[in-house]
Amino acid sequence: MRELSVGEAARRAGVAVSALHFYERKGLIQSLRTSGNQRRYAADVLRRIAVIRVAQRVGIPLEAVGRAFASLPPGRPPDKEDWAAMSETWRKELEQRIAQLSHLKDRLTDCIGCGCLSLTACSLANPGDALGAEGGGPRRWAGE
Repeated sequence: MRELSVGEAARRAGVAVSALHFYERKGLIQSLRTSGNQRRYAADVLRRIAVIRVAQRVGIPLEAVGRAFASLPPGRPPDKEDWAAMSETWRKELEQRIAQLSHLKDRLTDCIGCGCLSLTACSLANPGDALGAEGGGPRRWAGE
């Protein structure tokens, strides 16, 4: 299999070299080392990076990408079926997040003008007034 230098992999994937190092530290991609201890990437790493970038673009956390990659057979890039499974899982997460954001957007006007989020019942900082029994103030940020 063809091996890519760090610079070539970064250029072809459209990311900075530092991004490759970051993805590697997170366990999302792997490099090989030459006898001179230089990183080399198998060409199929480009597909993993493409999946990572798409996931990041739509707001999927890197931890979720890592879980998805962990379910793949070792040494194989994601294929069409893998992508279908990953995207279905992520689609459900995105639908939940969209619903949460829509709910917050609809309640955002209640908070405009306050500026300090110290209302006793704040739909943003205190959803469902779960903390209202403890009194006013930004309970989640003020600590115990």
